[in-house]
Amino acid sequence: MAKRFGIFGAGFWARFQVAAWREVAGADCVAICDPNAEKAAALAAEMGVGRTYTDPGTMFDKESLDFVDIVSAIESHEPLVLEAARRQIPVICQKPLADDLETSRRMVLACGESRTPLFVHENFRWQAPILAAQKVIASGRLGRVIRMRLDLISGFPVFDNQPALKKLPRMILADAGVHILDLARFLGGEARSVYCRTQKIHRDIIGEDVATVCLDMKNGATVVANLAYAGTPLQHESFPQTLLFVEGEQGSLILEPDYWLRVTTSAGTESQQVAPTMYPWIDPAYAVVQSSIVPCNESFLHTLNGRRLAETRATTGVDNFETLRLVFAAYESASSGTVIPLEGQNAYGQLHPQR
Repeated sequence: MAKRFGIFGAGFWARFQVAAWREVAGADCVAICDPNAEKAAALAAEMGVGRTYTDPGTMFDKESLDFVDIVSAIESHEPLVLEAARRQIPVICQKPLADDLETSRRMVLACGESRTPLFVHENFRWQAPILAAQKVIASGRLGRVIRMRLDLISGFPVFDNQPALKKLPRMILADAGVHILDLARFLGGEARSVYCRTQKIHRDIIGEDVATVCLDMKNGATVVANLAYAGTPLQHESFPQTLLFVEGEQGSLILEPDYWLRVTTSAGTESQQVAPTMYPWIDPAYAVVQSSIVPCNESFLHTLNGRRLAETRATTGVDNFETLRLVFAAYESASSGTVIPLEGQNAYGQLHPQR
């Protein structure tokens, strides 16, 4: 029997989230909740969802839900997650969990104490070219990784589709940096320290639109993440693709624009194009991101159905808390101009591991 779920939020990303769920067998969206009744009704009509609500408590009370999907504004994440935890309804929530580390900690702790599964919709791990690169790194063909660079640098007018980003006091690190620093962990392991520089190029925004983050990894590698929504002219516009360079003792890997993955070892260079699946509902400008929503959702559902986390790669709240530590350490570094150590800190307090 399909698992019944409700979705909170009817904004820009919600329609792609609902469309992606329709590609996953075993999940049925039965209700949409948004404080704007017209937006909720429009999305429900487009996606064939039967009921809409403007009040979260009413949807929780009236619907029999197997899980909830939170795609609403960041300030709504904590009350929705805490209410789901109180009712022991599993949650998958958009990133970032919260706009500060302590709020994120409260959310993860609440779900741990009530033994409510909490997952974060970290779909960048599920992009087809990223998975292909991770497979090469994990195979050992490159040998020990010496250094890695992840680039999400774009002149694409992201503020046109998402004008709310202009008002964020913390912008690119909190928005795209969460994804890229999670990829740094996914591909390169855990960090010992963080150093970051930020800049603001657009004059009509509040937060930063350029960031450079340097991570000293526990395995001895150095990882640099370059992020920019500066709108500057670029030779190659790859938005929203993450470009990648990995140098190992026995080889190197490059993920280039248009999803070209090139692996070079002593035997020569192998090239393949690892393009995303082009579902009919995808906006071509966001193809690699929106395509990855499907396997990310599927991994969450498989975990709810009893498969082990290691098999599904689903991102728990506990795991994602480590990524948030990197994000907020990067902000601290940018503010202080110093390297922020991560080792020796109590990352979770008494966070309960999720099974």
